[in-house]
Amino acid sequence: MSEASFTGFAHPALPTVEEIRAWALDPSSVAPEGRHWDLTLATDELADTWLELAGDATCPKRSFALHVLYIYSGDAVRTKFRVHTRKRVDKLLEKAQGSRDQYVGLWAANTKALIRQPDLFDYDEWCNGGLVRRPRRLSPGPTRR
Repeated sequence: MSEASFTGFAHPALPTVEEIRAWALDPSSVAPEGRHWDLTLATDELADTWLELAGDATCPKRSFALHVLYIYSGDAVRTKFRVHTRKRVDKLLEKAQGSRDQYVGLWAANTKALIRQPDLFDYDEWCNGGLVRRPRRLSPGPTRR
């Protein structure tokens, strides 16, 4: 099966939940052309969908969905919850508790650690896929006074 650009997006920079699901479940589709498409997808409107897809072991774009979740929570904490509110992040973390998926659980644990200790934020790890490529639990160091 060869990869092909997904033609189901009316506006790739502003995809709907239905378009994201169709793209993510299509094993032969690739991301639209353009830089940083992943960064544009870390929105409040799509966060629940990314959580659902990241927890679906059968989803071909599962790693991508997890990557977008890391961008979402990393940006929230990095901007002191100006981009995404603390309430919204907490609701997403609460939903993640219902997942039995180990990678969603790891994302939730790492996000909670980042909230407790924002200096754990590293752009490469949170926004360039480092924590998806090398899954591991971040452990907060001693807090600074």
